[in-house]
Amino acid sequence: MQIPDHAMRRLRAGLSLVPVIVVGFLLLTGARPLPAEEQERACQAASPLVFGILPFISAEQLVIRFSPLVQYLSDNLGVPVRLETAPDFVEFARRTHEDQRYDILFTAPHFYVQARQKAGYELVVSVDSPGMWAIIVVPEQSPLRSIQELKGKRLATVPPLGLATLLVRKTLFEAGIDPDVDLDMVYTPTHDASLLSSYHGVTDASALMHPPFEAASEKVRESMRVIAKTESTPHIPISVSPRLGVSCAAEIADLLVNMESSPEGKSVLEHNRFTGFRQGDPAVYERLNDLLSR
Repeated sequence: MQIPDHAMRRLRAGLSLVPVIVVGFLLLTGARPLPAEEQERACQAASPLVFGILPFISAEQLVIRFSPLVQYLSDNLGVPVRLETAPDFVEFARRTHEDQRYDILFTAPHFYVQARQKAGYELVVSVDSPGMWAIIVVPEQSPLRSIQELKGKRLATVPPLGLATLLVRKTLFEAGIDPDVDLDMVYTPTHDASLLSSYHGVTDASALMHPPFEAASEKVRESMRVIAKTESTPHIPISVSPRLGVSCAAEIADLLVNMESSPEGKSVLEHNRFTGFRQGDPAVYERLNDLLSR
């Protein structure tokens, strides 16, 4: 599924007017007209809905990857849904906890735990996958072959609170490497930026989550080599603000869990490289509190 050329032209024009570091990006999607008998849907009272996505990749890439999912929700819930992110992880967390700015929240597993504890967000579904993990990669021609050889080297990674960074730090400590002393951690704004840092030779290695690496261009992936893999965590959760109410949350959960049952839903899932969604269990995410306390 692709965004029409004319929409992308408007998007690029809008992005060119705003410095990247202050992008608080909004994409408004229209809802289809509803028959009279469908007018009283559970989420109508909360309309419009804001779908907030952690800025783990660039704003433009977020739009490309998630607009079909947002449009699918808008069409099937019968309300306008707009896509929004934030300039960085810290501001995204602030908008989540303090402002409750996002009605539907697509964020990292450990950030969901905080959103639940600090702002009452309730889990509705999880990506239907066993889990995900971070990796450390180097250019194919690099002499580095193991995590031990990173001592004294420059390692690009996402911001300090990013899941990839937390997982990699834990892995480094367990290997007897102090990331604050034994190597130079270079923080980049997104997973893509981290990957491209060592790809272009700015750093010696890159840390990022495995899904963004798999979504990178074939040229970049085939030019890199994995030298380390971290432990896995539960996959991405989707949660909702308490303002939506039980009925709206249930409607969203039902819609996402049953996406595979329609050709349109399957197409959206394939676009995002998701196998589907399953009912979420908050308990499986609680162990991530230990990761955050490190």
